[in-house]
Order: sequence, then structure tokens, then C-alpha cells
Amino acid sequence: MKEYLPHILHEFQLPLQNPVLVFALILTIILLAPILLKRLNIPGIIGLIISGVAIGPHGLNVLDNNSAIQLFSTIGLLYIMFIAGLELDLNEFKANRNKSLAFGLFTFSIPLALGFPVMHYLLGYDFNASLLTASMFATHTLVAYPIVSRLGVSKNQAVAITVGGTILTDTAVLIILAVIIGNSHGTLSMDFWIRLGISLSIFSAFMFLVIPRLAKWFFRKLENEKHSHYIFVLTVVFLAAFLAELAGVEAIIGAFVAGLALNKLIPHSSALMNRIEFIGNALFIPFFLISVGMLVDVRVLTQGPMALIVAGTLTVVAICGKWLAALFTQLVFKYTGAQRGLIFGLSGAHAAATLAVIMVGYREKILDDSILNGTILLILITCMVASFATEKAAKKVVVESPDDGSDLLPSSGQPEEHILVPSTADTGMEKLLEFAMYIKDKRSPKPISVLTVVSNNDEAEMNIRKARSKLDGLVKQAAASEMKLKVVTTIDHNAASGIVRTSRELPADIIVLGWPRRAGFFDRFLGDKLATILQNVDKTVLVGHLSQPLVAHKRIVCAVPPLAEYEKGFEIWIAKVMKLAQELTVPVVLHCNATTGKAILRITDRTKSNAPLTISPFTDWEDFLILSRNVRENDLFVLVSARKGATSYLSELEHIPAKLEKYFAANNRVVIYPQQFNDHRGIEDYSDFNAEPLHIGIDAVHRIGRTIGNIFKKEAAEESVDQPNPPAP
Repeated sequence: MKEYLPHILHEFQLPLQNPVLVFALILTIILLAPILLKRLNIPGIIGLIISGVAIGPHGLNVLDNNSAIQLFSTIGLLYIMFIAGLELDLNEFKANRNKSLAFGLFTFSIPLALGFPVMHYLLGYDFNASLLTASMFATHTLVAYPIVSRLGVSKNQAVAITVGGTILTDTAVLIILAVIIGNSHGTLSMDFWIRLGISLSIFSAFMFLVIPRLAKWFFRKLENEKHSHYIFVLTVVFLAAFLAELAGVEAIIGAFVAGLALNKLIPHSSALMNRIEFIGNALFIPFFLISVGMLVDVRVLTQGPMALIVAGTLTVVAICGKWLAALFTQLVFKYTGAQRGLIFGLSGAHAAATLAVIMVGYREKILDDSILNGTILLILITCMVASFATEKAAKKVVVESPDDGSDLLPSSGQPEEHILVPSTADTGMEKLLEFAMYIKDKRSPKPISVLTVVSNNDEAEMNIRKARSKLDGLVKQAAASEMKLKVVTTIDHNAASGIVRTSRELPADIIVLGWPRRAGFFDRFLGDKLATILQNVDKTVLVGHLSQPLVAHKRIVCAVPPLAEYEKGFEIWIAKVMKLAQELTVPVVLHCNATTGKAILRITDRTKSNAPLTISPFTDWEDFLILSRNVRENDLFVLVSARKGATSYLSELEHIPAKLEKYFAANNRVVIYPQQFNDHRGIEDYSDFNAEPLHIGIDAVHRIGRTIGNIFKKEAAEESVDQPNPPAP
């Protein structure tokens, strides 16, 4: 036992070197720090930073900044910037790009204008040192972004312009850094600017032209290899970070650009997005926050009054500069106080870019020890202030506007909607379920129900067990997206009556059906399943043919018949189409008449939809299939139909699935039957009775009669032509 004691003591010698023990300690801190500080109403981010101070080389010296810590720290920093680019609402950003530019100008120029005279005239530093330190005040790191993401306000306009302003100001500061270094070396010339411009142009072209096409091809070819999707995304992030360094800017710019390049291909409700956020928030980002704390040297406070004066001055100027930038942004764009606090909280933390600027300036002997140590304390204080401010402001934003635009269910819709997805053997259930996940209201606690109906015969019990085992893959798919899924199996004489009965028992608000098969002889005679469901269910029904990946679409083209605004489910289907467009980050093109278009615009304005919407006048519904000329192969075609007897019903939309198969064969397509006003059928015992065969038979008799009548008319006309004219009297 004694001979093992020195070995055991060696393993616990400080700083710890055993990688397994180091990793276990880091994970323990990541686990316990947020839990313990949550009881004190302190954001978990602060706990991680303080823990880093305690265990770092300037604290208890439990860990040192070895290569492994630096690697995970770099990954965490790049992850923060990547997620910020990935979660950025591009529609919101495009609609408010001028606001992002204005905020970027405020958050860059105000701290710079405030910091330079303080450093140059008050503290007495030379021009290069003063300008470099002042530019450091203009930078900020989205350390508090996980708070915004966790509280569900990441799509608020204030967040969108702050994230957009981050990339602008950090890029400008890092270019200033390159200029100052070039000036100190005497290499600042026209060749420098030409080289920087060309390299950034090549980098941008590669990221926004090549990477999206490559990613789309990869996701389509390896659609079922879900783990490969995540590895591919990580590869793109770190490749982009490396290429950004080659282009002459910092790696964080490359990670952010990678998020923008993949933004449209990774919907926010997808399983891939959930994996990206889960691993980042659970592991990589906490590693980065702990490493930030490990840089802080609290002993700076004991090194004399000058160190305290410099540290205090730097911190006050940094906080005041960012607060003034947030205040100017609020006044110019008339934001609320909570949104101003959100802008200040997100932009108030100084970490990554700040440290990069100061370390480069210190290495080049432009800055001294006092500024370096003061900056380390500045990082600690600003991260704490920003985290508190962001948490407080984000909670106020949630209270002020519970619907931040991420869910577009109108006020007249169901607050707890329930979506039913019947399972059939001949439809792609994975894509159908994915479609249901994208349109689901995230505020609703109700799960998505997947239904399987088996025939009522001697093998019913065995078929139920088989059906449940087949749905295991769908359960895993929903679990990967953190979406609640309920598997329902039932016995009935036929699938249609089972779907109708279950939709009432749940009850379901929306039914998502797979595309119907071609009707055979018995289907025509007895009535097909879709007609039975539509006749006996008054809820919104969506029928989808989804053969291509949903992320491959570039537009949603929607055809809306006249008088659709008078249907009960009008607002619901608009909300779902706009929700899908927001998830896929694609525009919506609506073909309808002027009156219906105005009604749709009123709803989208009220629900504050961010998806671009274009109204294209269309009235030729007698030949509406000419719309196929305007639909491209990568468009999702949506047709709004109606049940017989509804206000917006058109006879031209009869047997619409077969017509769409012929004219829109290459497209994913969805037919929507809006919720109709309940006609209060009184005899529930006959709810499974389908009168559709009677209508079909009557229509068939009428067609036969018209055909026979036309034949006799034609023969009579021919006889009258062949008969010679009687002679004139």
C-alpha cells in the first residue's frame, strides 16, 4: 500500500496533469456551478467564470492553461459565434439590416470616441496604444447569448440587430488591429489593402456560394446518416475559421460566417439544430467560460494604485461606451427599455476579440503590463455585468411580448393545438413527421400524435404490436428534436373511420395526411379515404407529398381560391404556412385575388411574420393549372382547397391530388383543407356513414346521360346535313 501512495499523491499534484482527472473536474464544475448559483439568482455563466478564476493559475492553481484547455476554449468560442450566426433570423436581419448597420456604427464609434481621449490625454499613452485600446472598447463577445437562447427570445428584433452589429464592429476592430500592426512595422501600403480585399472576397465567395451547395448535396445524399450531418457541420465551422485566418481576419469571423452560410439548411426545430445546441451548451461553451475566468489575475489589485486606476478606467469606459450605444439605438428606433437592456447585455461583455486585440498589442510591445492586467479584470467585470443585464432584460422581454415571432399562431387559434399524423405504409412518415414538427406551435404542451389503424380481425393484436415496433424510429426522431410524440394505435373496420374517430377522441386540431394513392375501381365505387375524412372531420386537414428534403426548397408558392378569407380556418393555415417559411428561411409567393390578398396581409401584419411575402394577382381559376409554369423544381407548392359546400369551394378543385400529380410531379406539394364551421351533425351513430359514393354515382349517371345525349345530338346533326334540301315550290 505504501508503494502506491506516492503514485496517488503524484496524480493530485497541482496543477493537475492527468487528462482524465482534469476533464472530470471541469465536468463537475459545469454541472454544479449553475445549480448552486441558481439558488442565489445568479446566472450560471457567472458561476462558470468565477470557477475559472478559482481553479486557474492565478487562483488556487488547480489547472493551468495547457494545450487541452486552450483547444476546448477555442472550440467553445467558435461555437458561440457559429450558433449566433445559425440562429440569426435572416428574414428579420434583412428587414432590419439598416438598423443593424446603425447599431454597428453606434457600438463601434461611441466607445472608440470615448476611449481614445481618455487613454491619450487622461492616462498619457501614445497614439498607437490609445487607438488600439480604444478599439478594444468597441469589441464585444456574445458571452450572454446562451441566456437569450435559453429564454426563447433569440428571434427578437433587438437580438437580431445586436448579433448583426457584433460581426460588423468586431470585423472593423480586427481590421484596425491589422492596420496598427502594419503601421508599427512600417508595412502599411496599398499592397496590404489589395491583399486583404482579395483574400476576404475569395473567402466570402467560397462560404456563400460553395458551402451551401455542398451542404445541400451532402444532406440529400446522406439523408439517413444523421450523425454524419453533425460531423459535416463541425468540419465546416472549423474549416471556415481556418480560412478566415488565412484571409487576414480572426477565426471568430469565420465561425460566424459558417453559421450564416448554413442558416437556411438547418431549421430551428430540426434534430440537427437540437444536437448542435445541446453539445455546445453542455460542453464546449462552458469550457470557454471557465477558460476566460482562468485568465483573470486578481492579484493585479495589489500591485499599486496605477494598476487599480487603469483597470477601473478601462472598465468604466467599456461599460459606459456600450450603454450609450444601446441608449442611442433605443432612442433612434423607439425600442422599449427591456430591449435596450437586451442590447446592452449582449454587447456589454468583452472576452474573445478584446483579448485578441490586447494580446497582439502586448506581444508587439505597443501596450504595457498595466493595460494587459486591467483588461483581464475588465473581462471578468463586463462578463458579470452583461450576464446580469441580459438575464433581467430577457425576462422582461418575455413578459412584454410572449410571442416573439417564433410562433405565429394567431390569437384566434388554439392555444394548445394538437396535431394528428396518421401513419400509412405507402408514405414517407419521417418527412411527414418533420413537416408536422416545423408547423407545430412551440407554446403548445400537447404532443404530436402518430396514429396507426389496424383492421378489426383475428390478427388485430399482432398487427398492433408490429405497428408499434415500426414507429420506434419516429419516436427517436422526435426525441432528437426534443419534441413530444405520442404513439396511438387503434382497431377499426377501415383506416378512414379510425382516423375520424381518433381525431375526435384526442381531440385533434390539425390532421397531417400522406398523399393518397391512385384510386382504384373499388375506391371509386365505395369512396376513397380522403373524401371520407374530409366529410366527417371539420378540422384543418393538410395532405402532403414530400419526396424531397424540406430544407432544399427556395420558395413556398401558394395558390388561394377566392373567398378563402371567409373560412373558419383561414388564419390557422396562414399561420402554418408562414411558420414553415420562417423555419425554412424562404419567401412565400401567394397567387390570389386582390381581396383575399389584403385579408392575408392584415393577418401577417398582426402576427408580425418575418417571412418575405409577395402577392401575385391570379383570377383564372377555371384553368388554374397554368400556375405550374411559375413553379420551379425547388419550390414547395401549396394549394388551399375547400370541402364541398364551403364558401370558397370550386368545382375545378375536384380530384385535385390526381391533377397535381400530373402537373406538379417534380415538386413537393401540400393541399390544405381549412377548418370549416361545424354543422352540428345530430346523429353521431351515423358519423362513419359516407355519402360520397352516392354523390359519385349520381355524378357518373349525369356524365353518362350527357354523353348519350351528345351522341344523339351529333347523329341528328349528321342526318340533317346528309338529307338533301327539298325542291323549291
